[in-house]
Amino acid sequence: MRRRLLFLALATVSIGGALFFVTLPDVRPLAKEWPKTTAFMEGRKVELARRGDSSRLEWIPVPSSRITPALARAVVIAEDSRFWSHDGVDWDAVREAAEHNWKQKGIGHGASTITQQLAKNLYLSPSRNPWRKLREWAIARRLERYLTKRRILELYLNVVEFGRRTYGAEAAARRYFGKSAADLDDHEAATLAAVIPSPRFFDPVRHPRRVEMKARRILRSMGRPDSGLATKD
Repeated sequence: MRRRLLFLALATVSIGGALFFVTLPDVRPLAKEWPKTTAFMEGRKVELARRGDSSRLEWIPVPSSRITPALARAVVIAEDSRFWSHDGVDWDAVREAAEHNWKQKGIGHGASTITQQLAKNLYLSPSRNPWRKLREWAIARRLERYLTKRRILELYLNVVEFGRRTYGAEAAARRYFGKSAADLDDHEAATLAAVIPSPRFFDPVRHPRRVEMKARRILRSMGRPDSGLATKD
């Protein structure tokens, strides 16, 4: 009886594991193609439609050659300082976040890498349930396996939200500064990087001082000799 139960348990786990990986998205086309949309964009459209608003979003995908290197540098510094060295999941940051959350008795402190954030934006929901997090980790590992670091960062800069209806660096540069993402100066790049973690809380229009304070911190880090990480392959 026990052997039978053990066999059934192992079979269930095996089938569940197989289904988990089979249902993961195929990320390989992203190596050369832009996504037609993202899960987060579609979610925002639904939210706008429910309010009776237009579901039109500002999104202009552009290659990294048309985005100032300062923005890539600022974003890596602000969002994922070990981006160029981890394999999609920064386990040191995960451990640090777990320790922080345990002490604070909550889950407010995250540890998502740029690759994980890209996975979430492209395919998942903003929820924090364990199943969604497992999928995020698995998709992040796939992204790292099939795409270069430069391509992952390029995609991220083009799909991440920079404010109400605004997605990607080009649309954000035009909205906030009236110029192309290629023409942003260091301060403007740091300002956009400051918006990313929470575009509602760090809104340059509604909360300019809050954004400016964070942008200045990012700028100071950009000036350090060890901050030129975004120039690596």
